[in-house]
Amino acid sequence: EHGSDFSSNSAEGATAVREAGPHKENICVVVVFFRRSPAGLKATCSDLHSGSSAPQEPLRKETGGDRRTRPPPTAAAHPEVTAPPTAARHQPAEARDPGVSEAGSRYQGGDRAGTKGPPAPQRQQLIGGDGPTDPPFIGDTYKSEDVPPQTECRDGIRSRVKKTAFRGRFLEHIPVLQWAEDVTREQHQRLSRYPGAHGWGGIDYETLAETLSVLNASANRLLLDDWNHRGNASACSRCAVVGNGGILKESKAGEEIDGHHYVFRTNGAIVKGFERDVGSRTTHYTFSTNTLMNSLRSYAGFRGPPQSTETRYVFLPDHDRDFLLMKAAATHRAVERGRERAEDPTKYFGADVSAEKLKMYHPDFIRYLRNRFLRSSALKTKYKALYRPSTGAVMLLAALHSCDQVSAYGFMTPDYRKYSDHYYDKSYRPVGFFINHDLRMEMSLWQQLHQEGLIRLYGHR
Repeated sequence: EHGSDFSSNSAEGATAVREAGPHKENICVVVVFFRRSPAGLKATCSDLHSGSSAPQEPLRKETGGDRRTRPPPTAAAHPEVTAPPTAARHQPAEARDPGVSEAGSRYQGGDRAGTKGPPAPQRQQLIGGDGPTDPPFIGDTYKSEDVPPQTECRDGIRSRVKKTAFRGRFLEHIPVLQWAEDVTREQHQRLSRYPGAHGWGGIDYETLAETLSVLNASANRLLLDDWNHRGNASACSRCAVVGNGGILKESKAGEEIDGHHYVFRTNGAIVKGFERDVGSRTTHYTFSTNTLMNSLRSYAGFRGPPQSTETRYVFLPDHDRDFLLMKAAATHRAVERGRERAEDPTKYFGADVSAEKLKMYHPDFIRYLRNRFLRSSALKTKYKALYRPSTGAVMLLAALHSCDQVSAYGFMTPDYRKYSDHYYDKSYRPVGFFINHDLRMEMSLWQQLHQEGLIRLYGHR
């Protein structure tokens, strides 16, 4: 999906580095746009090498290949570039709450309060951290819930993962989605210490209760809510998760993708004109309000989220604007306040959108993905508050926790330099690397999941 989020109420900025052709020349571009005081927000080229060995700074996303030009003053340079969360102050981890799972070690995978998972695999290196303790802002403590299996699949991912090196990471009872019944003052207090997509920091209880109240149907807590109504003879759900990577250009994978029960897409997923390579169906569209608006500004040919009777819209909330847009869509009313004030949600989701077609990722799930699957060295730098798994990574890992079989298309592979950033690029554009995502770590994770037989990763043969 190769996308990023960077916007802010107080400041908008990005620091960029590009791999320039085969010489891997690092070109540093520092851009900061302030609405208020710039105190405390600085970035230098030396910062680019303080964390992971891979360049992770936000890359400008304008046309023109590797030209060494300064990006224009806009927050829409790339759909996933986002600003530091407003509530970035870190507080000590909470004491254990009822209904909450806790794991003090990366490899202790217990998913129920007071229980621990199976023993760790012997010294096999997996993507993520393995320290016995966590900084308080990590918050390796999660709500646990019992959701009955949606299928009768005997050889699904949930059973197979127990035989792999990932068994100590995988929490079977982690909530993937949040809905109305998750909102209590106790849970708000617990999650308010985590900013951005990882918690409810910066969102007051009244706004949270008011907006999430519209997600009150059983369909809102299940990713595959219509499985029992599909009338298929299969016992196992098959999901195609489609990124926007250039590896799909001329792939002719469209028919294969559409042959799955469910098809996931994200951000600037342009389908029209590319059906032969990427298919035409979309059952789940994952986005944040920021990535959606940036995709509309940045990608020629992207006219908005796909609209069909089977399409569900899955918000990845990292700001109160996501909650406000979601409520507006559910009630068919204009957005009440904030940056999208007075916007008509039907222009994004269509006139037939209903509350049952809307979903929102749970902050515990996003934090769990960061802590256990994609624990980047960026978390040891001053940019730790910016870092989260990319939208495409969240989408793929959500499918891993919900579907019985997962095929991933258009995600980064080790030969990524052969392909343009997106399958719809008119000319070659190199993949960009961002400080708020660790795309190389994600690439390694996809390889490991594929090797363990938990996903089938598309690659050119």
